Amino acid sequence: MTRMVQCVVLKEEAEGLDKPPHPGDFGLRIYENVSKQGWKKWLERLTVIINENGLSTADVRNLELIEKHMLGFLFNEGDYGQMPAGFHEGAGGKK
Repeated sequence: MTRMVQCVVLKEEAEGLDKPPHPGDFGLRIYENVSKQGWKKWLERLTVIINENGLSTADVRNLELIEKHMLGFLFNEGDYGQMPAGFHEGAGGKK
């Protein structure tokens, strides 16, 4: 049976993730509130954030920044998670 969640990204009920995608309580919160499709949207945004800001997932400081973006994008908390300044979705990225 498919596990359904009320997805905070899609603002509707959708198929839930198979397991927490992040460690700790934050990962559990994501698991309980973000759908597979919502998580896919986050991964697409994460790619833009990493590329536009020149971030490295090997740098602990960058991981902390990525978590802030994740919190902002998924749960609309804090000042992060939006598209990088000057970036426009759809028409090939930067204007």
